[in-house]
Amino acid sequence: MARERTGDTLRTGPEIIHETTEKIMQIKDRLKAARDRQKSYADVRRKPLEFQVGDKVMLKVSPWKGVIRFGKRGKLNPRYIGPFEILARIGSIAYQLKLPQELRNVHDVFHISNLKRCLSDDTLVIPLEEIQVNTKLNFVEEPVEIMDREVKRLKQSRIPIVKVRWNSLRGPELTWEREDQMKEKYPQLFNETPSIR
Repeated sequence: MARERTGDTLRTGPEIIHETTEKIMQIKDRLKAARDRQKSYADVRRKPLEFQVGDKVMLKVSPWKGVIRFGKRGKLNPRYIGPFEILARIGSIAYQLKLPQELRNVHDVFHISNLKRCLSDDTLVIPLEEIQVNTKLNFVEEPVEIMDREVKRLKQSRIPIVKVRWNSLRGPELTWEREDQMKEKYPQLFNETPSIR
């Protein structure tokens, strides 16, 4: 029989197992209480989302530059495009939208999590010609020019980086990108300017 000496008391194997089991049950109960508490907080704020045929909705999009970036994405990127009219409800969580000709290459059925009720005035809508949206609903920003060059020094290596100006709708946006990745994806930017080494 296993025994353990703790201070002045001598405990046997079954006592240790019993005590450990009780602690595990206590931990599980506390985790369940914390989960239930968080769920109740979330349920208060959660609104059941449902649309009718003919409603106008906005469609969620995300920015995509196609390269790995050292910096963070901007907070002012457009999050939704539209409004679009709902043509049909597909099951309980998807809707078919009436998309314009500019989005003919995008599938017209979307999960409810990608939609948001449109409460705005139709006259305030940004025209879709101003945004390029690909089939994965990413709006594409293209680089305009290389503004500056630098070498990022790491412990064992040196990485040439370039400061790129993008054709952002929010005005001039500058980011630092890896030179090799930009050269591979956008060689036209490097025709005039020599590389730094």
